[in-house]
Formats: sequence, structure tokens, C-alpha cells
Amino acid sequence: MTRSIDYGNLMHTAMRGLIRRVLEDVKDNGLPGDHHFFITFDTMHPDVEIADWLSDRYPGEMTVVMQHWFDGLDVTEEGFSVTLNFGDSPEPLYIPYDAIRTFVDPSVEFGLRFETQDSEDDSDAPPAQMITLDDDAQPDPKPDSKPKADVVSLDAFRK
Repeated sequence: MTRSIDYGNLMHTAMRGLIRRVLEDVKDNGLPGDHHFFITFDTMHPDVEIADWLSDRYPGEMTVVMQHWFDGLDVTEEGFSVTLNFGDSPEPLYIPYDAIRTFVDPSVEFGLRFETQDSEDDSDAPPAQMITLDDDAQPDPKPDSKPKADVVSLDAFRK
């Protein structure tokens, strides 16, 4: 029997642990400086908990921003919960780390992208990838469309 090291799964675990540690620090100390997060996640993941109107509006994936106002951040080993404001309506969310597709902090040009998996078995999962923020790239204006490139630009979201 041949044994091999499952680097893909190890990388996913490590990068999700990084996200957990960052969120734990934010929970304890708040967001430092200009740091803020764009978190894209699979709204159809079985453990995601969001309001029905949000899952109806974003059937597949959704990007949330943690920046100026968020409340009730709770971080666990499996995921995090937070209340965010949607059009002056606070909504609680629970997002398991396994549902996260991208995690970006544009203030320091840091990003992670996780490949989606069609099966429950992550043993052949490709590793998480660093993504580059490019000032020339423009985000796709359709919220439900799939990304067409590895480059993510967040300039359209900046004020």
C-alpha cells in the first residue's frame, strides 16, 4: 500500500485556521487600522445559516463585507457567526469555514481563494491559493456570476 502526504487537504486546513485566528483577533481587539474583509461563501452549503431572503437573492454565493459595522462576532473551530447590516436591517449569519470561497483583506492586498468541491471528500482538494489584487481589473457587475479570472479587484467597492 502506497502512502502519500495530502498537501491539498493540509493547505485547506491551515488556511482556514489562519482565517479563524484573524477573526478571533478581530473579536478580541476589533479591526486594526484600515483592515477590512470581503468574504465570499457558498450560500447553499448545508451548515450556512442566513435569512431566507438572502439565500433567495444570492442562490449560490454571496460576498459580505466586515468593515465599519458588525456585531456579535463569535468564532468557533468550525465557523463564525456575525450580525451584518443589509440596507439598515441587521441580519445574523453563520458561515462555516468550509463554505468560504474567498477571503480578502484589500488594505494589505491579501487574499485566499478556495477551490470548490463537488464531493464531500476533500482528500483530493486542490490547495488554497493566494490571490492578487490588481488595480486594473474590474469586478463582474452581476452578483450571481462565476469568477472568470484569478485576479480580484476591489476598487469598485472603495469610497
